[in-house]
Amino acid sequence: MRCIGCCVLSILCAFCVLGSASAAEQKDKGKSAASTVEQKDKSKSAGTAVAGKSGEVGKGSEAKPPVPVLATNAEVTSVSVKLSAIGIVEPHATVLIKAMVSGQLLEARFKDGQDVKKGDVLFIIDPKPYEAALRKAEANLTRDTVDARNAEVEHTRYDDLMKKNVVSKDEFDKSRTTAETKGAQVQADKAEVENARLQLEYCTIRSPLDGRTGSLLIDVGNLVKANDTPGLVNIHQTCPIDVAFSIPERELPGVKRAMDTGAPLKVEVVIPGDEAMVQTGTLSFLDNEVDRNTGTIRLKAEFKNAERRLWPKLFVNATLYLGSETDRVVVPSEAVQTGQKGVFVSVIQPDNSVENRPVKTGRVVNGKTVIESGVKGGELIITDGHLRLTPGAKVVVKKSLTAEE
Repeated sequence: MRCIGCCVLSILCAFCVLGSASAAEQKDKGKSAASTVEQKDKSKSAGTAVAGKSGEVGKGSEAKPPVPVLATNAEVTSVSVKLSAIGIVEPHATVLIKAMVSGQLLEARFKDGQDVKKGDVLFIIDPKPYEAALRKAEANLTRDTVDARNAEVEHTRYDDLMKKNVVSKDEFDKSRTTAETKGAQVQADKAEVENARLQLEYCTIRSPLDGRTGSLLIDVGNLVKANDTPGLVNIHQTCPIDVAFSIPERELPGVKRAMDTGAPLKVEVVIPGDEAMVQTGTLSFLDNEVDRNTGTIRLKAEFKNAERRLWPKLFVNATLYLGSETDRVVVPSEAVQTGQKGVFVSVIQPDNSVENRPVKTGRVVNGKTVIESGVKGGELIITDGHLRLTPGAKVVVKKSLTAEE
């Protein structure tokens, strides 16, 4: 029995030794595998890093192509000083014809829209009542003239009797008063005759100026009243004719300087749709105040309008010429750009780089902008291609740009 127990104990010890050896072997294999994975990861990272550096080197070595642009040189030239505005044509004079006496309208001796001359008969109002009034006034004048003559004779007789002390001074004074009263009545009658004659003349209504009539405002046969609204007809004087327009108040000093020279200031107007026919006139009016609501001042120009192209209430494009300025730097208006720091132009440098140079601009004349400061004559200015410019970019000047450029 003792021998059997010893054998069993020996077998158990052997199994324990084998288990320990197997566990140690598995642990060594695990460490070896982990080491292998770690080495692979390091190799991969190193490869990636190398590849990244290679890519950066390749990218930095690529040169940017120059940007194609259109450009022109800044010019030094004389510039016409002119102001443009929207104008409205106005009659040189407008008259609303009204009746000066009441009565029935018998005739209208013109057609709607007809040209009339000063003195032409326009209307006839029934003259019969006024003819009768004139005859009555003349009769009264005749009667009172006779009475005044008799009163004067009577006063002369009383004067002689007064000198002979035949009549009292009181009777003499009464005769003098009667004679003077009768004489005054004659003067009043003469005024009545003159007034009646005027009333009769007013029955014939004549045009006070050369012009063009509008539509008849009341039909023949109606009863009209003196100075009644809306009147009988409008007449516009269109030869000559005026064009009214407004300019900003900041332009007033320049206009006044030009007017002070004494030379007539030329104004040209163009009718929309008839641009080929430019009408030329002269400045005739400068308002005596600035409109504070709009910050503008009103002007008028006079035109002969012999061909009747300018029509009342027509809108036109007006240009006022103030003279010319010499030695002014100008660039095409499309070269002037606006950025966050204000107005600038892109100037091409000798090495084909671009400088965005701030400028102070003046007036715009025929598509060109006057540069008050910032650019010199002869400098090369970009006129197209601004959108593709980047800081530090070089440019190449071309004669034209394609759609892709």
